[in-house]
Amino acid sequence: MRLVCLDLEGVLVPEIWIAFSQATGIPELQRTTRDEPDYDKLMRFRLGILAENGLKLADIQKVISGLEPLPGAADFTRLLRERTQLVILSDTFEQFAKPLMEKLSWPCLFCNTLETGPGGEVTGYRLRQKDGKRQAVMAFKSMGLSVFAAGDSFNDLSMIHEADSGCLFRAPESIRKEQAGLACFDAYDDLLSHIDGFLRRT
Repeated sequence: MRLVCLDLEGVLVPEIWIAFSQATGIPELQRTTRDEPDYDKLMRFRLGILAENGLKLADIQKVISGLEPLPGAADFTRLLRERTQLVILSDTFEQFAKPLMEKLSWPCLFCNTLETGPGGEVTGYRLRQKDGKRQAVMAFKSMGLSVFAAGDSFNDLSMIHEADSGCLFRAPESIRKEQAGLACFDAYDDLLSHIDGFLRRT
């Protein structure tokens, strides 16, 4: 049996923190896992900015409610799910994801959880597990599944290298250069063709 694991933000939907940065006019929130490999450092930085500016979970959710999947993403996921099983492995949070998952016809999602205070302030976060994307791929392989993985950021590399096959998708030039041995695609049609090759081989 074959399984495809994909990152979410930057691959199927816009980067949530970038959208929130644009909505609030706070440029520091533009920083993502494409820029910072240390996820804990990145999140502590984000939480500090939220606290400094009095921003709450509801403020982020309001921006998310207006986001749409990237052009072509809904059709791509539909075509992919006609071919094989799809799991989204993301470092986003369950409090962010619901409206976006609805617009992608509810694919399976593994993600993290935000901690909030009584006034709706974001006080922390809980990882599903450390290095959760790679751990998920390892678990799927232990069940006898052949796994393909794709993503665009530093935090996707461990799952891509752990998978039986994988590639980058719309990754920034810095990651493409660092990971020159990985194929990188920028169009859903090309990614789907690459996955089709994996499905034929396994």
